Amino acid sequence: MDIASILNAYDPGLPLERAWTIPGPYYTDPRIAELERQAVFGATWQVVGRADQLCAPGAFVTATVGGEPIVVVRGEDGALRGFFNVCRHHAAAVATEAEGTCSALRCPYHGWTYGLDGSLRVTPDFDGVCDFDKGASGLAPVAVETWENFVFVHLDPVAGRRMALREFLGGVVDHVAKLDLSKLHFFQRRSYTLNCNWKVYVDNYLDGGYHVPYLHKSLNTVIEYKDYQIECRERSVLQWSPMKQGKDAETAAVRRGEAAYYWWVYPNFMINWYEGVMDTNLVLPLGVDRCEVIFDFYFDCIAADTEERNRQSIAVGERVQQEDIDICEAVQRGLSSRAYVAGRLAVRREVGEHLFHRLLHADLSRAATRA
Repeated sequence: MDIASILNAYDPGLPLERAWTIPGPYYTDPRIAELERQAVFGATWQVVGRADQLCAPGAFVTATVGGEPIVVVRGEDGALRGFFNVCRHHAAAVATEAEGTCSALRCPYHGWTYGLDGSLRVTPDFDGVCDFDKGASGLAPVAVETWENFVFVHLDPVAGRRMALREFLGGVVDHVAKLDLSKLHFFQRRSYTLNCNWKVYVDNYLDGGYHVPYLHKSLNTVIEYKDYQIECRERSVLQWSPMKQGKDAETAAVRRGEAAYYWWVYPNFMINWYEGVMDTNLVLPLGVDRCEVIFDFYFDCIAADTEERNRQSIAVGERVQQEDIDICEAVQRGLSSRAYVAGRLAVRREVGEHLFHRLLHADLSRAATRA
């Protein structure tokens, strides 16, 4: 099948009660993965770090967005700026660590040095070069904005100005503000590599708790499954559930409060909030059948006397994560089977997944048409 045939095999106009999932080739065809790199990850606001990592002048973080190396740095003037982490001389990375502090961005290859504002300052042994415009050879910029403690970039600065981050986020902003995330403090990062397409993980997240009673039996003891709610916005989904006193002691000890809130922001960012506890998930494609899921864990207190409680909470989360890993990898194997083309959606539960597939189809179709 050519790309157009794959894309057209999904009908985004069908109402939920008649809708199908995107078909198997969306998850297995390398051409779809390449189109996503450009049209989804390269054309949306993407999380690259935390604001608390970038407080002081010279503080920087690096990331990969849509296959592109990125660096975000705090300038001497206090402004946050983002650039392609690519030297304009011979394309080496100018920032080689995941995070750190510097007075300038110096390429380790030939010593070309850029100011924290991205301007080219030093070009060793470059005398005699004709028609070289040093002023036009600074680092190529990307758009940068922050929301709560999260730092986002957009690879296209013009598109980033056309749709600012808060407009892109929509209803997420006001609802999350009520949770007062400033009371939560970063504790630890953990990363997991899954043998599945990144969309399989997102689908699993957006099934409206459908899999919880069957896959996450301990979590199910603290979630009111029958009262689980799903609310779709333009580019985001809120799933939330009242909490109950669970019979699983380990889970009940660290998953408390009146309600649990699970936010997804298109295409690949999630916020999971319980009373005094939060983790965020960032899903990054590593190939057509591999992805990385980065978890950042936050707690209301990270003092030494709460460390054991916090680690117990992470352990509960990791148990759930391993259950998700196992099922997502099984789904990926099934998506390549001749026995599967596409599946139907549960009206009560999978409205979020339906939104995700329609947003994805729209972005891919626009890009394919331009190509």
